[in-house]
Amino acid sequence: MTRALLSLLLPLVGVIGASSAALAAAQAVQPEPTRSASTASGSPGTPAEARTLAQGVPAAQAPAALPRLRIGLVLSGGGARGLAHVGVLKALERAQVPIDAIAGTSMGAVVGGLYASGMPADTIEAEFNKVNWSRLFAQRVGRQQLSQRRKEEDFDLSTAIELGYRDGEFRAPQGAVSSRGLETLLRRYTLPVRAVQDFDQLPIPFRAVATDMETGALVILDQGDLAMALRASMSVPGLFPPSEVEGRVLGDGGLVNNLPVDVVRAMGVDVVIAVNIGTPLAGRETLNSAIGLTAQMINILTEQNVHRSLATLGKQDLLIAPDLGKLSSGDFDSAKALITLGDGATEALAEPLRALALTAEQYADWRAHRSPAAQPPSTLQFVAFEGTTATNPQRLEPQLQSHQGEAFDPQKAEADTQYLAASGDYVRADYRLVHSNERGDGLVFDLEDKPWGPNYLNIGLDLSTDFDGRSAFNVKVSHNRHWLTDNGTEWRNRLQIGEVPQVSTELYHPLKWTLGLSNDWFVAASASAERRNLSLFEDNGGEKIGEVQRSVARAGLDLGQPWGSLGELRFGLDYRAGRNQLLLRNDLADTLYTPQAWQEAGLRLRVVMDQLDFANFPQRGYRAEAEAFVGKRHDDGTRKLLRLETQATTASTWGNQTLNLHLMARGSNEDRLSPVGRYSLGGFQQLSGYQVGQLTGNVVLLGRLGWYMRLAETPVFARGFFVGASLETGNAWLDTHEMRKGGLRQGGSLYLGADTGLGPMYLGLTWAPRGEAGLVLFVGRP
Repeated sequence: MTRALLSLLLPLVGVIGASSAALAAAQAVQPEPTRSASTASGSPGTPAEARTLAQGVPAAQAPAALPRLRIGLVLSGGGARGLAHVGVLKALERAQVPIDAIAGTSMGAVVGGLYASGMPADTIEAEFNKVNWSRLFAQRVGRQQLSQRRKEEDFDLSTAIELGYRDGEFRAPQGAVSSRGLETLLRRYTLPVRAVQDFDQLPIPFRAVATDMETGALVILDQGDLAMALRASMSVPGLFPPSEVEGRVLGDGGLVNNLPVDVVRAMGVDVVIAVNIGTPLAGRETLNSAIGLTAQMINILTEQNVHRSLATLGKQDLLIAPDLGKLSSGDFDSAKALITLGDGATEALAEPLRALALTAEQYADWRAHRSPAAQPPSTLQFVAFEGTTATNPQRLEPQLQSHQGEAFDPQKAEADTQYLAASGDYVRADYRLVHSNERGDGLVFDLEDKPWGPNYLNIGLDLSTDFDGRSAFNVKVSHNRHWLTDNGTEWRNRLQIGEVPQVSTELYHPLKWTLGLSNDWFVAASASAERRNLSLFEDNGGEKIGEVQRSVARAGLDLGQPWGSLGELRFGLDYRAGRNQLLLRNDLADTLYTPQAWQEAGLRLRVVMDQLDFANFPQRGYRAEAEAFVGKRHDDGTRKLLRLETQATTASTWGNQTLNLHLMARGSNEDRLSPVGRYSLGGFQQLSGYQVGQLTGNVVLLGRLGWYMRLAETPVFARGFFVGASLETGNAWLDTHEMRKGGLRQGGSLYLGADTGLGPMYLGLTWAPRGEAGLVLFVGRP
């Protein structure tokens, strides 16, 4: 899903500087730059007549007595295309060209800021090659890191489309993707210069360019938190949420100055090396859609921005413009290719670069003086939280890995930000290592509440048809209210309308107990009601002879223990009341079926462990759950009731091929004379080739071996396209004694699938030797 959004939205912002009417106005009247501090830096430039370094003039022709000219590097925005800047830096290092000042916009600010902090080009390349870019911009942390409560929501409906209700109005997220992963990455990379507040004091003086989203003014960031400055410069409107720095709402700097030549020149340099990797204008073939026309309009406006900067370059300056071909601003997965192209384009300018080069000894000395000063180890004297007004993160402090009195560990701090972000309450979760004269060194977690919370709304649907007249449709709405109390109390509600009307509610209250394996026990009270129509079949698997409407109401009270991100344990009281009523009937149905009403009450124990990476089309991990119920059932009499249910799923992937194994077993000591069993099989991937509910009984077994392959094409608004197949075996029996009489049945499917924002989607063929062949369309979980 994230990768698809990137592929759709990043081209619309051209060179990571989405333009708008504000940009058109900025081009007509260039606003005065707004600086966070003075931008003058270094010694004044040498006289113009002393600048003998025109392109192509060998260094030997320059008078030896002249002082070295100061060189400024300008790196433009361009999204993923900005990764080519890393290749440019590698080539400049090989050519032994020193850089005295850097100014960058958007991705150019990110690469330039890291280089200015003292990180060598090959280190930047190695770090970027390790990044999983598709996960970096994900709206939430990896599913395996979520609490079980958050994971369970994936099985109810897709969480990809989340709205909110706040201050009497419905709200939507401010960005299509999350910048949280990028912020964590930048925080880690800039730790060696965390004490530097003045960017002139970095190993290489540096400026990042951003846009004031309220006034449209150019903002030059030259002091403060380096990681936040880099993030602010890359705050693409509509893609990333904007950043707030010193009271200003900042957006992508490409809106007003995508190639900030004037900014680096104001830092007192004599020669400018400008690197422009902006997205070129597209051809006519792309102008046949609204998206294509919008992208072209943005590129035209931004290119005008860049052309003004290019016009200021003099004959002593050098322009590097790598030919990146059709690689777009969203092609982060092509990092290696982009870096190589940037390297090659710079290597082709070896002759003019030679005029700017130092000797090996001089360059080694220059590099030695550009390494950041070593930071002494820090012992945390305090841990604090800032930025949130809607939550109480102090409650979660005992679960963090970073603690007062211990040495600061960046890996623990990153894990803690991931843990805080996994709650789903924050649009940003960052950390800062700070020093206070009164309190000493401390770790501050900087959190920003989701502006559309704490009431969260999700919408989904289930749809199925076998193209033989049997169809079903359900619309689902979910409401979650977080942080009703300082303990973190949550209220969850579900409403479903369609073939299976359903309503449910649960109040979940953490207790903060410190018993056993966890210090975060909880109590949960729940209630639900549903009505569904069940088909009645002759001889368990035969022809349909009637239809039964089953209505069930349930109430429960659980005491539970979360097992971190591994799973959850629940134990409590469970009460259910239900009624079966015959709807469609014939003489045989009247003979076999009598209307039935019942009540049951007892104790329930449930354990679940979930480490699947995705709820739909998982590629790695496992999930196992087991539930036991013991109590009494009251209908025409009273008897003891026992139910045991268990199922497990595991997935493994090799390349783009995935194998998925699912096993399920359920049993109860229900009245064996009831023609409508508690459990049923049939339907897509629930014993394909049989109708839904065609096999019923008090004991069921199901095994399914699935294979699917992710297709190379990246879909829009979906995590991926898949082609797959399944082999299934199982059956249903009235009791365990009959299992020996009737063997297992088989079924299978072949399908095309997609993991969409509304849930999984399948179009497939089904078949069973003792069932029937069919064509199905299925949206939702099988």
